[in-house]
Amino acid sequence: MDDLLLLMALVALVAYWFGSLSVRERAITRVRAVCQRNGVLLLDQTVALRRLRLRRDGAGQVRFQRSYKFEFLAGDGDIRRRGDIQLLGRKIEKIILELPDHTLHDSP
Repeated sequence: MDDLLLLMALVALVAYWFGSLSVRERAITRVRAVCQRNGVLLLDQTVALRRLRLRRDGAGQVRFQRSYKFEFLAGDGDIRRRGDIQLLGRKIEKIILELPDHTLHDSP
């Protein structure tokens, strides 16, 4: 019985890990597109999970809410700027880019 519980926990952990990779790739793809539209360069290696929590969506289903932070280079040169993207499940809720002259809030 203990072996079965351990196996189930391991399977759940692996499923969560693969799901997280998929969500992170979705976030990177969307952030890259928003950065291109705004003439800035996303630094891919800076995308990192900032916060993970459980939250209900509009239908009342419990989902993981993930917030990622990232950095990009703005048109003003070598200065790194910060951005954030927030997802609920696989749905992107908001993207924030701290641009030199204003802060851009983008949502789906």
